[in-house]
Amino acid sequence: MKTFPQEPGVYLMKDAAGVVIYVGKAKNLRSRAGSYFLKAATEDARTADWIHDIADIDYVQCESEVDALLMESRLIKDIQPRNNKDLKDDKTFPYLMITTREEFPRVEVTREPKTSGVKLYGPFTSAGALRGAIQVMQRIFKFRTCTLDISESDEKWKWFRPCLLASIDQCTAPCNFRISKEDYRRDIKRLQTFLEGGKTKLLREMKSEMTEASKALDFERAAVLRDEIKMLDRLSERGELDTHAQPEVFYIDPRKGLTGLRKVLGLSETPRIIEGVDIAHLGGNETVASLVQFIDGLPFKPGYRRYKIKDVKGVDDFRSIYEVVSRRFRRLSDAGDPFPDILLIDGGKGQLSSAMAAFRDQEITPPTVISLAKRDEEIFRPGNSEPLRLSKNAFALRLLQYVRDESHRFAQHYHHILRNKSTFER
Repeated sequence: MKTFPQEPGVYLMKDAAGVVIYVGKAKNLRSRAGSYFLKAATEDARTADWIHDIADIDYVQCESEVDALLMESRLIKDIQPRNNKDLKDDKTFPYLMITTREEFPRVEVTREPKTSGVKLYGPFTSAGALRGAIQVMQRIFKFRTCTLDISESDEKWKWFRPCLLASIDQCTAPCNFRISKEDYRRDIKRLQTFLEGGKTKLLREMKSEMTEASKALDFERAAVLRDEIKMLDRLSERGELDTHAQPEVFYIDPRKGLTGLRKVLGLSETPRIIEGVDIAHLGGNETVASLVQFIDGLPFKPGYRRYKIKDVKGVDDFRSIYEVVSRRFRRLSDAGDPFPDILLIDGGKGQLSSAMAAFRDQEITPPTVISLAKRDEEIFRPGNSEPLRLSKNAFALRLLQYVRDESHRFAQHYHHILRNKSTFER
């Protein structure tokens, strides 16, 4: 292990006959591969039964964690090592699926892949790492991950409001016809080339196309290609999957949760973007707030925000919520950025009233605002004296709990960071 590089890559465990018995990926090959020979590995149920069969190890160095994740998937599929088993509650492996029969193909993670009309990549060993990789790749190839049924012949899409991903340049917004069907499919084809291990070929083709665009005086297209080439070249700097990985929550069905929210909240359209706000206190002296963002029912880590409460002394959740909602939506309104479809406040009637007061005093029309009280999991809505009570098994409630719990986790994490910093400074 001491000779292995401290770089991303894939390692292959072999038995005495030279047969590959396990394939894994690593951010640091030397550290990860070496961990199999520590005492903990002999006691871990996932490895104890087979690590004594290891007689040799090989590795393939990769440029980034994303490259390592994709190579691991391809090798597992090709070699099918006997010890690459899914040990998490017998769940099926996640796949990356690209639809092929839609006019504007979409990309999604699924554990129930279709057998026709799709292009599958996988299986992958971690849905969280796969979602992290998709977010990294989406910055380059700007594909859509929504479930909209977009048709080039339907003019209604000309007036459709794209989601946040278009605003932050992570989707080319075919839902608003900001890209032609031909150009969008070309981007999907590039994504497929990359997924199939053709990064070098892809870079060569893109550089050639950039040169041709420049000769044709199409400088706008050339600039787009230049930026995409730079991002591909610097993928190693963007491929920290820990930064983007999403939590695993198997009992939540995002689509059913969103559909359920549309029904129980009486919304005219199925919501796509949900933001959740929570408050945490640092020893009664310092208050912090978290804002988490979910897109299509899944956490979108780049949209997370932290706030240090400035105008509130002592412990006052109501005034703290008032401040963070005022600051968040004043900035969005001034910048002309889209609001979330639903704003979820952690708390009851009082917390919800504080959020609504912030919109009123800022003279901003609010999105759908609700609060979720943890004690009895009651949903409070403006103008309704009685809370909404859903079955504990309702998909809509589970999704709201997921958003609420994630905002609480994120707030507590910030709280601990500041507490440790405060202790150090003292």
